[in-house]
Amino acid sequence: MKSFLRHSIGYLDLISWLFVFVFFCGSALFFNGNILLATAGSIGIIVVMMFIAVSIEIIIECLKNTKGIGTLTGFITNGPEAVCLLVGLLAGDIIFAASTPLGSNFMNPVLLCIAALLCLQFKAICSKNRLYTFITLASTALLAGSFFFLSSHSYPLWLTFALIITVPLFFFRPTEADVNKDEEYSFSPSLWLPPAIICLTIAGYYLDPVVSFAAKHSMAPKGTIGFVVLATLTSWPEFKSCLALLKRRQILAAILNITVSNITNIWLATIGIATYLFMK
Repeated sequence: MKSFLRHSIGYLDLISWLFVFVFFCGSALFFNGNILLATAGSIGIIVVMMFIAVSIEIIIECLKNTKGIGTLTGFITNGPEAVCLLVGLLAGDIIFAASTPLGSNFMNPVLLCIAALLCLQFKAICSKNRLYTFITLASTALLAGSFFFLSSHSYPLWLTFALIITVPLFFFRPTEADVNKDEEYSFSPSLWLPPAIICLTIAGYYLDPVVSFAAKHSMAPKGTIGFVVLATLTSWPEFKSCLALLKRRQILAAILNITVSNITNIWLATIGIATYLFMK
């Protein structure tokens, strides 16, 4: 297990952590932010990213002999969004709870392409189930974007369209091939899978507020660069799972990880909206 944990952190993780530190501390220096709090925030982000990276690697190692690993990881990496939804519902901020999962629907496709480029699998990604991938990613992004422009009177219509579009997309998703059942595990899956999922959910839940804290005190730029950096960080679990699957040459699983994640984000939003309409 110790050897596996050591190898679960790669050069990309180290480069990403260095970039996080330089970005937020550099922003604090250039834009008159609080360098001490920006440093604390960037260290917090790095710690959370480390827990996410290790958790993702453990989860995929535990599920590597399971058919449908892409779909399963798509659900699992949305655990933090589900917690955000639950917390928002309990706090009474229903619309915020509903809209929280939708933000990553825009960044997930971009991160899939970046992961494919880094793993030299871009051609394989583009040639695998192109029509389904395009329709799913485009429709879920449009649904997510349209929500932010609607008044509360239009929520029932959005809810109807969301279910009509996403339910068939989920059930008609491509079928993943059987995996090699003879591949040995590096550790006991039954022992490590539950704590890894819990760790990922907790770390992913705290990633967004930690990123917001660092952005606030570093006075990070509000333009395109700032948006891309912050959106990438908050979608880090999906990105890491894509990288892990592509490194194992599980192309369809990596695609489904993102498409199922986007579909699940829509479903989480529908739960929040349905709760809002019921309590209204």
